[in-house]
Amino acid sequence: MSKIVLKNVRLSFPSLFTKEVFEGKEGKFAATLLIDKSDTAVKKQLDAAIAALVAEAKVKIPADKYCLKDGDEIEFDGYKGCWSLKASNAKRPTVIDRDKTPLTADDDKIYAGCYVNAIIDFWIQNNSYGKRVNANLYGIQFLKDGEPFGQGPVDVTEEFEDLDL
Repeated sequence: MSKIVLKNVRLSFPSLFTKEVFEGKEGKFAATLLIDKSDTAVKKQLDAAIAALVAEAKVKIPADKYCLKDGDEIEFDGYKGCWSLKASNAKRPTVIDRDKTPLTADDDKIYAGCYVNAIIDFWIQNNSYGKRVNANLYGIQFLKDGEPFGQGPVDVTEEFEDLDL
C-alpha cells in the first residue's frame, strides 16, 4: 500500500510522544485526524485506497469497521462537518515542525486542535480479533495553531500570594 499525505487536517486525541493507555493497558502511538468534509478530493482518494485494499484482500468488511468515520455521528468537540480518521503505530511516528526540525512533548507545539500534515496508509485486519480497515500513522508535521479542543490547562497563577514582598 502506498502512503497517503493528508494536508491541513486537525489533530484530535494525539498520543504521539507516549503510547495510549486504555483501561490500564498500553496501546500504540495514535492520533485522530479530522478532514474537512468540503475537501471532497481527499475523501475520494481515501475511499479509493480503502476500496482497492478491501478488494485485494478479498475480505468483506462492514463500513462501521473502517477507521474512517463520519464526524457528524461522533459527539466530540470539532468533529461536526469532518471525516474522522484514527491512525496508530506501534513505533513512534515522526513528529516535526514546519521547518522539519524534530518536536518533543516538551515543545508544547502539538496539541488537540492544532492543524497538521500527516502521513498514513491503510491495512486490513483479518484475524481472531475481527475484520477491520485500520490506518498506520507514520508522521505528523505541525502546520498551524487552531482552537484547542477541551478546556486546556487552567491558569491558577492569581490564586497564589506574591511571596516577593
